[in-house]
Amino acid sequence: MSVLVRPAAEADLAAVRAIYNHYVAHSTCTFQLEPDTEAERLAWFRRRGPTHPVTVAEFDGAVVGWAALSAWNSRCAYARTAEASVYVHPDHHRRGVGRTLLADLIVRGRAAGLHTIVGGTCTEHTASLALQAAFGFRQIGVLREVGHKFGRWLDVAYTQLILDPAT
Repeated sequence: MSVLVRPAAEADLAAVRAIYNHYVAHSTCTFQLEPDTEAERLAWFRRRGPTHPVTVAEFDGAVVGWAALSAWNSRCAYARTAEASVYVHPDHHRRGVGRTLLADLIVRGRAAGLHTIVGGTCTEHTASLALQAAFGFRQIGVLREVGHKFGRWLDVAYTQLILDPAT
């Protein structure tokens, strides 16, 4: 499967939102409880800056996944730390789409001058945690019972990849 990763455009947002809203409704990989509206996703996209890109994975002309680097914290001292998000259309799991998107995010993070990329992943999502580990993310800790979705308390594992350990 040959996947093209490119910067997202506003024209991609319907597909981005559809993929994300699938996980809002059916998964604990996001702790959001209500689906994104078109206006919310557009506002999210327009707030992005050069250090916080959104990319899409395209296969046969269709968006099959997306990824983003987001601000980890609004305080200035955290400016070189970003949180990674990767979402793959459920029909395209286990085809290398997530791996391709995460690899691209890491390259873009380095190019943007980021120092650290972090991930916050529900511990139920062992495939996501394994993917992060394959790229060198180290698990830093687990926060127990910090999310509540589908009538259950959920734990979140925090992972970290130092991009430029020499500085």
